[in-house]
Amino acid sequence: MDKNSATIVLILVMVVVVVGADLLFFRHQFWERLSANVGIVLIFIAVYFRFIAKL
Repeated sequence: MDKNSATIVLILVMVVVVVGADLLFFRHQFWERLSANVGIVLIFIAVYFRFIAKL
């Protein structure tokens, strides 16, 4: 898999995880949802720089 397709797959997985967490766990809690979403995005950024940026 080349770098562009790996990046697209990672972004799509990140969107699915964020939306899934919002719908399953944090439907009516704004600050908890915001902090969880920021944490999820930071984890995916770390995965990108650790594995995909080196391709």
